Amino acid sequence: MAFNPLRERGIPLDKQVRDWRELNVMPIDPDHSDPYTRCRIITMNGIEVEAIFFGHQLARHCPSVELKQQLARVRYIEAQQQKAVNWLLPGLASVLETTIAYEQVAVDLTAWVARMEPDPYLRQAYEFGVLEDFDHLYRYANLYEMIEHRKAEKIVDALTEVMPGRPTYLHHRDPMDNVREPYDRNSAAPISKLHALTIMSAEQQTMNFYMNVGPTYMEPIARQLYQEIGMVEEEHVTHYESLVDPGESWWEMLLNHEYNECYLYHSFMETESDPKVKSIWELHLNMELEHLRLAAELFKKHDGRDPEQVLAPELPAPVTFEPNKGFLRDLLATQIDYTTLGTGYVQDAHERFQRMQEAVMGGERPPSEQVIEDNQHKSGEEYRLETDGPHPVPSLRLHR
Repeated sequence: MAFNPLRERGIPLDKQVRDWRELNVMPIDPDHSDPYTRCRIITMNGIEVEAIFFGHQLARHCPSVELKQQLARVRYIEAQQQKAVNWLLPGLASVLETTIAYEQVAVDLTAWVARMEPDPYLRQAYEFGVLEDFDHLYRYANLYEMIEHRKAEKIVDALTEVMPGRPTYLHHRDPMDNVREPYDRNSAAPISKLHALTIMSAEQQTMNFYMNVGPTYMEPIARQLYQEIGMVEEEHVTHYESLVDPGESWWEMLLNHEYNECYLYHSFMETESDPKVKSIWELHLNMELEHLRLAAELFKKHDGRDPEQVLAPELPAPVTFEPNKGFLRDLLATQIDYTTLGTGYVQDAHERFQRMQEAVMGGERPPSEQVIEDNQHKSGEEYRLETDGPHPVPSLRLHR
């Protein structure tokens, strides 16, 4: 049945504040929960963090004290939602285990979005990025085996394969080549706007996470690997945020943010296997319906348009976490040797790319390569999880 969040009534804002007991949610069991439940939690944490960050930026550009106060009330609820969502993660999990789950999100969420994206240019952006997150998962899985003596299959549960993608050392590009062309806000499909916000938010949270947890390790190779991949995540946020049309007004951006939260909470409520977690998705959806209503009123008042002019008349098909093994193997076979040039893509190294490689590498072997060699030496072989047999290794032209 069609669900139009603009026509649904949510919980009144003054009824949404929760006390500490209500926020003290029961975390999931890392040994018995569906790995995709953890992926949904990580995704919604990133979405809520983006909602909070965006709300603060909007407030900093808003001259009206009354508007700042209204935004602050909604933002406080978003902050409570973020705490409830993120605190669903188990304290038993190590930082590295959570990292591997973050990369599983990046792989399977981005792959799903790429498969569903109707715009060829935007789809290429997701296909390009996912091969790099796929390689990050492989590097962290080898670090995990080496320093915690455990295998990543316990975390990803064979839903996501672990094998080399586009090698991480090839992800270091001139910053100007990380900027893409934005969608056109007047002609882009509503789902394209939601996709861009979703992946931007997820990658931003991954960047934030690595920025903060990287130096908490004592092992030099762990600190170095988080530092290297953390810099790639900065590139990825640039890559994805540039897809959003900067011509959208603040009020249109707010409207899109709130609609996207409704879309994702509804999606995960429909697909969640854990009843306790599902109840949180349902509660937050009912909160977000009111946030959307308030954003729609601000949009009508300050933008002078009707929300139906820019939003989908009903929610698209639910965002679904599912295996994407065949899709990823096809990309590995056809796009592993891509890099970027300007706002497009090429298959050969170019002068700016080579200059950046020389500047970043400094003649040294990068941590992302060293971690594989170190694990081979310590464990006897590198770690891979290939559930459908070995994948063919295409030739790489970028390093020539």
